[in-house]
Amino acid sequence: MTSQNTFRAVVAGTGAYLPEKILTNKDLEKTLDTSDAWITERTGIRERRIAADDESASTMAAKAGKLALEAGGIGPEDVDLIIVCTSSPDVLFPSTACFVQNELQAFGSAAYDISAVCSGFVFGLSIAEQYLKNGRYKNILVIGSEVNSRIIDWTDRSTCILFGDGAGALLLKRVEQEKPLGILSTHIYSDGRLSDLISVPGGIGRTGINKQDVDDKKYFIKMSGNATFKVAVKRMTDVIREALEFNGLSVEEVGLLVPHQANQRIISAVAERLNYPMEKVFMNIHKYGNTSGASIPIGIDEAKRSGRIQPGDISVLGVVGAGLTWGSAVIKW
Repeated sequence: MTSQNTFRAVVAGTGAYLPEKILTNKDLEKTLDTSDAWITERTGIRERRIAADDESASTMAAKAGKLALEAGGIGPEDVDLIIVCTSSPDVLFPSTACFVQNELQAFGSAAYDISAVCSGFVFGLSIAEQYLKNGRYKNILVIGSEVNSRIIDWTDRSTCILFGDGAGALLLKRVEQEKPLGILSTHIYSDGRLSDLISVPGGIGRTGINKQDVDDKKYFIKMSGNATFKVAVKRMTDVIREALEFNGLSVEEVGLLVPHQANQRIISAVAERLNYPMEKVFMNIHKYGNTSGASIPIGIDEAKRSGRIQPGDISVLGVVGAGLTWGSAVIKW
């Protein structure tokens, strides 16, 4: 009988989907008191993708998930669980994951959403890791998908310049392997005392949707930029260090750091604190902006398909998001 201690959660396939519409900084100059140079200097973002009217978190997630299944060489009938990590779901319920399941026709699976905003995907990996390593499931799709453009106040230049839409997916597979492989560890945290740093404060379950909150634009993203920056750098640095120490790894052994793409200055500050070279840090924020829960899986897919991740490499993921939430993961390919 196989010991559960030999089960590993291995990345068998990746996929990503980005909407066709591109919104550049030059486009934003037409409606906001801002400039391409100011946005680029402050954030590193030059453009972002915007979902079409007939696209949503579920449609994009399904497309990314399908590509991950194809890359992993399995059909939808082999999927045991679908976890969709999103803070911009199609509707309050049913879950976006159920719509994705229907689109993929993966009817033998369970499907549910988790909401940890930008940290959602790493939280999702942590859940999937446990299911696979204890032998409960064989194949799990973890998908991050966001339509941030639908919860943005396009007159608020402090937030609307930052966010974009997209989806990314990883197919995780259970394999029997004595040596460490796949997800080596995940590390996740939350601090509800900092919940007001980034939020969509409009009432739903607490007060019900009401006209005053609508008029006050409380159903859009609000954030305290400077305070968030300081916390994000410290928490992401600390949780990446924890992951390295937990696995007995040095910074030099990490082939690629794949951080959440929130702000180029945050990423650079984290790399500097870790004494990690920027040429080994994956960044696509200039093309897509902050895609929240989709950010890291989109990055992993691009890195894999461009050859920046090779078999035997070690990658580290790091993220901070609303909640406040933060986390890291170590993957051996």
